[in-house]
Amino acid sequence: MHVLALDIGEKRCGIAVSDSSGKIAIPISTLDTQHVLGGHPDFKRILSDHEPELLLCGLPVSLDGAEHTQAIRIRQQAELISQQTGLPLAFVDERLSSSEARRLLRESGHTERSMRGKVDMVAASLILATWLEAQRTIL
Repeated sequence: MHVLALDIGEKRCGIAVSDSSGKIAIPISTLDTQHVLGGHPDFKRILSDHEPELLLCGLPVSLDGAEHTQAIRIRQQAELISQQTGLPLAFVDERLSSSEARRLLRESGHTERSMRGKVDMVAASLILATWLEAQRTIL
């Protein structure tokens, strides 16, 4: 089953997809969040190319597990995307995913400038990898 993961930010949205076996999270792209919300042709092309069966969105809960303003906004945006695409929706805790993405990119030799645009899609792949691992544990 292909899963499409989104790391929805205020300006950019990182996108990752799983392989058909559901074992590997692959970073795909970073698009303007408004393009994703508006069904831009670039987002539609990603949907067409990967034919996901589930939409997975990272939800930024606080360290104590509470959902605040940002989580509420993302939940609403994810529900809109789910309705527009007809994909079932799931959420996963994305705490610290962007920080981890930055760390991984720095370790692989990227500068702050070269990381621009990559952090979001790497964060989406980390969110997806976390969810895929949890699914394997459940099964």
